[in-house]
Amino acid sequence: MNITLISDTHFLHNQLHLQGGDMLIHAGDLCGHGTEGEVLAFLKWFGEQPYKHKIFIAGNHDWFFEKQDKTYIDKIIPKKIHYLNDSGVEIEGLKIWGSPVQPTFLDWAFNRQKGAEINKHWKLIPEDTDILITHGPPFGILDRTNSNYNAGCEMLLKKVDQIKPKLHVFGHIHEGYGMVEKDKTIFVNASSVNLNYQLVNAPIILEL
Repeated sequence: MNITLISDTHFLHNQLHLQGGDMLIHAGDLCGHGTEGEVLAFLKWFGEQPYKHKIFIAGNHDWFFEKQDKTYIDKIIPKKIHYLNDSGVEIEGLKIWGSPVQPTFLDWAFNRQKGAEINKHWKLIPEDTDILITHGPPFGILDRTNSNYNAGCEMLLKKVDQIKPKLHVFGHIHEGYGMVEKDKTIFVNASSVNLNYQLVNAPIILEL
């Protein structure tokens, strides 16, 4: 399956030129300020992209998804788009799970304290997950900030090491853009913008 990976577009999605394929995944921070207007504009754009399957999660900038009622969120999302929030979907035999949470970072959406609070979310990830989508990275993998700090989550790394998905895609740390493979898992930091919020990073495309 041909999969295109993007993240952290921060309401600059119209600057992307996507070539189409089987699946498009966005790993969060689709908004600049997290407003409903931004979300609706993104959903319109996302739904128009030439992919058979489209999946996204929220990120720390996407306040709308943390504050708004689930019933209303479900109502506004087009049926051809899968929105994952500590939930999963199976597509053409691939089991996909998505979660928006990250270790507490300033005063943003989907912050969870390290330890038991955030681990409650990681424990929900099924053992047979093929594609894992989280907004934040696992510790030590494409998570190095410009201040030379590994900002990823240790407990997420432990969970990923345990279940060994085929693909783990995330964003959040713009400086970590890239792809590495470790223990049969492909890790992708798909951040589209750089540290200065300029959309300079190309979508990452792979076959799975």
